[in-house]
Amino acid sequence: MSIHALGINERLVKAVQELGFTKPTAIQEKAIPILLAGTRDFIGLAQTGTGKTAAFGLPMLHRIDTQSRNTQALILCPTRELCLQITQELKRYAQYIDGLQIAAIYGGANINDQIKQLKSGSQIVVGTPGRVIDHLKRRTLSLQTISMFVLDEADQMLDMGFQEDLDTILEASSDQKNVWLFSATMEGRIEKIAQKYMRNPEQVTVGTRNSSASNITHQYCAVKRTDMYAAVRRFIDFSPGMFGILFCRTRSNVQEIAKKLMRDGYNVEALHGDLSQAQRDAVMHKFRNKHVQLLVATDVAARGIDVDSVTHVMHYGLPDDIENYTHRSGRTARAGKSGFSIIICSGQDKGRIKFIERTIGKKIELILVPKGDEICQKQLLNFSDTLRNTSTDAQSIKPYIAPITNALSDLSKEDLIQRMFTLSHRNLLDSYAGVPDIGIDSGYGARHNDRSYGRGDNRSNGRRFSSYSGPSDQHKNRLFINLGKIDGMGKGELINFICRKSEIRGESIGKIVLQDRHSWVSITDDNKVQNVIRKLHGVIYNGRKLRVEMSGPQ
Repeated sequence: MSIHALGINERLVKAVQELGFTKPTAIQEKAIPILLAGTRDFIGLAQTGTGKTAAFGLPMLHRIDTQSRNTQALILCPTRELCLQITQELKRYAQYIDGLQIAAIYGGANINDQIKQLKSGSQIVVGTPGRVIDHLKRRTLSLQTISMFVLDEADQMLDMGFQEDLDTILEASSDQKNVWLFSATMEGRIEKIAQKYMRNPEQVTVGTRNSSASNITHQYCAVKRTDMYAAVRRFIDFSPGMFGILFCRTRSNVQEIAKKLMRDGYNVEALHGDLSQAQRDAVMHKFRNKHVQLLVATDVAARGIDVDSVTHVMHYGLPDDIENYTHRSGRTARAGKSGFSIIICSGQDKGRIKFIERTIGKKIELILVPKGDEICQKQLLNFSDTLRNTSTDAQSIKPYIAPITNALSDLSKEDLIQRMFTLSHRNLLDSYAGVPDIGIDSGYGARHNDRSYGRGDNRSNGRRFSSYSGPSDQHKNRLFINLGKIDGMGKGELINFICRKSEIRGESIGKIVLQDRHSWVSITDDNKVQNVIRKLHGVIYNGRKLRVEMSGPQ
C-alpha cells in the first residue's frame, strides 16, 4: 500500500513524500484508516521506532479545522525530548497546511513564552504531564474543546510515576474526545486506563507484545564484575564505527563510567537526573549531531531519545525492571536500520537472561568478549579501508609529493606500512599487548566475534574459564524480586512480606541478599518455590508491578 492510498489529504501526502516516505509501516497502515474515521477510541501496541508519530500525526493533521483557533488535539508524552521530537515531525508533515499552529509545552522552558503561544491559538498542543497541569492550573490551557487526545509511550509515563497526572489531565478534558493510546506494552496499568477513560477502543498490535524490533541482534557476554568496565572498552574498540548508548542502572554508575571513559580518551557524554535542563540540552545536541560517540545514560534520563542512526545499545548490567530492556534496546535499529543490543553482565545474571528471552520472544546469543589481537586487527583493517578510500586529488599536497617521496626512498613498502600503522595506533597496540582474555565461558555456544557482532564463525576459541555464579549458598532455589532498600525493605520486612503474601513460614526462607532496588531470596523448601512465584509475581506494590523469577543459586 502507498501513502497516497491511506486517504489523507494531498497536502500531507506531498509533504511526507518529499521527506522520502512512500510506503506506510505496519502500524501506520493499520492505524491511519481507523483514526481518520474518528469514530472510535484506539489502542496501538508497537515498539519504538516503528513510525507511531506518523500513525497518529497524519490523521490528526487531516482532521484539524484550521479556521478555528481552539485547541483541538493534545498529545501527551513522557519527556521533553519526545515532546520536541513529535512537534518537529508534525511541523514537517504540516508544512503545506496554512493557518496551523502547534505548541510544545514542557518543563525547563520559559512558561511565559508558552503562555503567549497558547493565547495566539494553537490547534495542537504537545506536552509533558507536569507542564500541562501547570497550564491547566493557570487557566492558560483548556482541554474542553479537544476532540483528539493522544497518550504516546503510555507505559513509559506510568513507569516514570505519572499515574496521578494522567488521571488529572484526562478528567479535565472534554467528554467528547477520542482517546488514542500508543504503547510498547499492554500491562495491567495500561488496561486500567483503557477501562476507565476509553469507550470500546479498537486495538491494533504490531508484532508480539513486549517484543523487540526484528532487526536488532541481541547478544550478551558474562564477565566478572571487576572486568565489566574493561569489557565495555573492548566492545567500543572492536567497533570503530560505533555510535551508541551505554545504559547503567544508577546515576553514580553513569558518572563513574563516563568519567573513566573520558579519562581513557573516549568521546563520551553522561546523561542523568542530576543535570540541569540546559546541561541536558547541550548533551543531547552533541549526541544528535554525532559530536560524541557514546552516550552513557540511566533508563529514566534516556526516555524519549529518538535518534535514527544509533548502531549499538550496551547494557552495563541488567535493568532492575526487565521491561526496561525492551525500551533500552529499542533505541537502536530505528527507521528500518539494523543494530546491536549487547548485555555485559555477571555470571549470576544468566537466569535473568532466559527470562528476557521469554519476554521478548527472541534468543539472546552468548558471545565472547573480543580478544586483544582481534581488536587490534579490526582497528588496523578499518584504518586500511580509510586509507584506501581517502581522496588523493587535493591540490594542496601535490607540491610536497616529490620531496616526501625522496625523503622516504630508502624505505620498502613493508617498512612504510609498519611505521605508518605503528605511528597511528601505538596507544592501541600497547594497551592490548599481552593482555589476558576476559569473560566467563558458560560452555554452551559462546561464539567467536568476527567483524560484526552476531555473525561469528560458530567456533569455540579454545579457552575455558572457571564458572562464576556469585557467593555460594546451600539452597538452589534462588529467587529474584524487584524490591529493595529504597522500598523501605530490611531483611525482616521482606521476610514478613513474602510470608504474608505467599502463605509460607519464615523457616522456608534461607539466605537473603538485599540491594537498593532488588533482592535475592533463597527458598529452602523445594515444594514452596512455585507457590511463592505464583503469589508474588505481578502483585502491585506502591504502584509498581513486582517481578519474581528464578535466578539460580546465590
